[in-house]
Amino acid sequence: MIKAIHAIIRRPILYLKGKLPPSQFFVLSSILVGLSSGLAAVTLKYLVHSIERLITYYSNVFEEFLVFALFPLVGILLTVVYIRYFLKSEIQKGTAEIVHSIIKKSSKIPPQTMYSHLITSGLTVGFGGSMGLESPMVSTGSAIGSNYASTYNLSYRDRTILLACGAAAGIGAAFNSPIAGVLFAVEVLLTDISAAALIPLIISAACGALLSKIILQEDALLSFSLQQPFNYYNVPYYILLGLFAGLLSLYYARVFTWVDLKMKAVSNIWMRVLIGGFMLFVLLIFFPPLFGEGYESIKSLSLLQPSQLTKVSVLNGLINNDVQLLVFLGALMFLKTIAAAITTGSGGNGGSFAPSLFVGAYLGFVFSRFINITGIARIPETNFTLVAMAGILSGVFYAPLTAIFLIAEITGGYELMIPLMIVSALSVTVAKYFEPLSMEGKKLSHMLNLSMEDKDRFLLSKLNLTALIETNFSVVRPDDTLQSMIKVIATSSRNTFPVVTEENELIGLVHMDSIRRIMFDPEKYENTTVRDLMTKPAAIIKLNENLHTVLKKFDETNQWNLPVVEDKQYLGFLSKSSILTKYRSELLKSV
Repeated sequence: MIKAIHAIIRRPILYLKGKLPPSQFFVLSSILVGLSSGLAAVTLKYLVHSIERLITYYSNVFEEFLVFALFPLVGILLTVVYIRYFLKSEIQKGTAEIVHSIIKKSSKIPPQTMYSHLITSGLTVGFGGSMGLESPMVSTGSAIGSNYASTYNLSYRDRTILLACGAAAGIGAAFNSPIAGVLFAVEVLLTDISAAALIPLIISAACGALLSKIILQEDALLSFSLQQPFNYYNVPYYILLGLFAGLLSLYYARVFTWVDLKMKAVSNIWMRVLIGGFMLFVLLIFFPPLFGEGYESIKSLSLLQPSQLTKVSVLNGLINNDVQLLVFLGALMFLKTIAAAITTGSGGNGGSFAPSLFVGAYLGFVFSRFINITGIARIPETNFTLVAMAGILSGVFYAPLTAIFLIAEITGGYELMIPLMIVSALSVTVAKYFEPLSMEGKKLSHMLNLSMEDKDRFLLSKLNLTALIETNFSVVRPDDTLQSMIKVIATSSRNTFPVVTEENELIGLVHMDSIRRIMFDPEKYENTTVRDLMTKPAAIIKLNENLHTVLKKFDETNQWNLPVVEDKQYLGFLSKSSILTKYRSELLKSV
């Protein structure tokens, strides 16, 4: 059935590809990818929002919510069952996996990623897992763009741009925020981009946002209306908020990573699910706003109705004044990170986009309410709630432009642009001072086995080692005579000769310089074998090495060609000059 539908859709697109100029077909492709990714994001958002609305309707007191507090365990269990018995492979989570696909896999993402994140994140977050949907939307959109490009045989460059188009459409649809979608793709996914690539990104993000506008009801979107304009007298407080946001972002990154690793250290997956589900249950009965994405609680804060958040908590009867309420909200600010890490570490699927916005909103509200309660000043609590969201998003993802324009768009204007810039810039600066790499940047650095803050190393990592292997070296056998080897030399254009066995195992090298003095001595032709002439390679290169390490081997051995061996099998040679030539090409592209 699915194959039949795919064939019906594919036929007219192939027809248009044959009729349209490549540039026009690429614009059409960005529209189709944007609509497809936007529709996937809108569908996921609608389903999860419907479940959350149902739970909100049926849980007005603690006793009713107690049942729903068990739902995250069910969602995580269903997610794990689906991954183990239906997908039968691990799900690649996060933007680091996408960037790794761009760098190391020619921007190719497995087809199952187009639907696996929708299903698993829908189960996890829909049943109350304390994560967000935006990262799965980005993964889904990226997979749609990548597989579309592969289906219609587009180039690596076009496939990379369409991958980013899908991600931009996902963010655009999630927040009805096309500019933030474009900036997210540029800041987080694409390390270098030309002006021409911006046009398809804009088109795709606009398509995703348009679908969101048409299909989703307004209450399903994260949107706010400003109640007070920006007052420049509050700048010192925004500066202080930016510093706090940077420190809290650092807390988020380190605690999330630590809890996630501790959860994954439990080897038995079913025990891990039970432990994670029980821990979430305990957290939820005390702090119900941790349920799901948490966007409804953010809206309550922006409307200055924080007392609504304690309504179904077991602690409700103990909170009798503003100070106790502030302590409750402050605890939520720190516990959201832990709840999110437990959710993903125990087997659930989701992203850090929503949790970081949640943490930011609570930081901004607690900070401003504290200032107001103590009488230090009178500052607008709604504005500080919104601006702090950008601060944490910027400090967690190291994407300040995305954070600034996301909040600007969802508030319907640019009245808060100055405080958004102040808080986002300070937050990411403080976070980077202590951690040069973001959470996803660290993950990518580990996957690539290099430090991502070094641009030279990053550009080298983009080079495909396998594609640079040279195979035009003439092979000789260890028992060949010198006379046989001279015949090989006569037809070869290289000065190095790999010595391999019948099983293609490299055992040595013969260099032209080392045999030049005996080449013209006929008495040695039959009595001298290649085994007598060969030497051990100065170094061996393996396929899983990054090119920074490879260049280091070239420098240490003072060689210009080194053999590549994998599982003892000779594959060819890497040339230092070829690597440097390719690197210069990548460097020019990135300027």
